[in-house]
Amino acid sequence: MQIETDIRNWPDGAWEELAGRAGDAAAQVEPALGNPRLEASVLFTSDTEVHTLNREWRDRDKPTNVLSFPMIERGDLLSLPPDGPPELLGDIALAHETCAREAAEKAISLADHATHLIVHGLLHLAGHDHVDSDDQAEAMEALEIKALALMGLADPYGDRN
Repeated sequence: MQIETDIRNWPDGAWEELAGRAGDAAAQVEPALGNPRLEASVLFTSDTEVHTLNREWRDRDKPTNVLSFPMIERGDLLSLPPDGPPELLGDIALAHETCAREAAEKAISLADHATHLIVHGLLHLAGHDHVDSDDQAEAMEALEIKALALMGLADPYGDRN
């Protein structure tokens, strides 16, 4: 999977590299993300822009930490052959102010929190969700925990247990 980044209104950092490493880790726990034809984009932007996207596309009039816009249904993703032209998996947008505030509240670095949110967003693009049932949420969280552990990052849900 190739990940394109667009960085606006974020502090200086290795955000492009971070997104690539998060994509590699997500592909290790969700094999469908390892398809070489896949392309995803990650937009590092402001709360204002994410608020606008959230209002326009999800009818929610507030910013949020991460938005995911999948372009492929899960069944189509799973049956996508590895050979052929590039296929857009979808887009992810991260809101700087919300991410920075949440990272501070969790006493973790912005980079670590952004890594978690990119993994979370990529799993959404791959068809995973956490809103319909506790089982669904636990399965998605388990994949996130596993991907982050591959990167040497702590369980972001450890405070829930």
